[in-house]
Amino acid sequence: MDTVAILVWDALKFIFPAYCANAAPVIFGGGLPLDFGKKFYDGKPIFGKNKTFRGFFFGLAVGTIVGVLESILFTYPFHFGFLLSLGALVGDLAGAFIKRRMGIPPGELLPVVDQIDFIIGAFAFSLPLNMLFPELAVTVLLITPPLHLLTNFAAYKMGLKSTPW
Repeated sequence: MDTVAILVWDALKFIFPAYCANAAPVIFGGGLPLDFGKKFYDGKPIFGKNKTFRGFFFGLAVGTIVGVLESILFTYPFHFGFLLSLGALVGDLAGAFIKRRMGIPPGELLPVVDQIDFIIGAFAFSLPLNMLFPELAVTVLLITPPLHLLTNFAAYKMGLKSTPW
């Protein structure tokens, strides 16, 4: 395998729990919003109706399970999946918070932010693991937007999402 292929493989292995945590709420979400439907001081929703307790906890559980499996297969630290999943979900919430401040309703597109907010969160929460290095981070940032758009389009076509983004 050449160096680029190895780097892409390593990037996919590293970020996979975050990908799973970010995708699981689309399948398992719904129910009570994390912000309880409350408004921020600007009169806009804090996160919006699409960010729910069930989605958050299913995302955390799915990503953590994936990370545990990867920990066994690739000798990663046992808490690897939990940290990346929690970071991904917090990053996604930060993106939703920013979108609400900008007046963008839940489910509407904010290019770039929608594709990398969860990645930035996963990176931040993974720092204590000392596994992230610049080449890996850049590779993840390069491969994620097209993969994110492709998987969202697939979820839309399968009827899991109401928008293709």
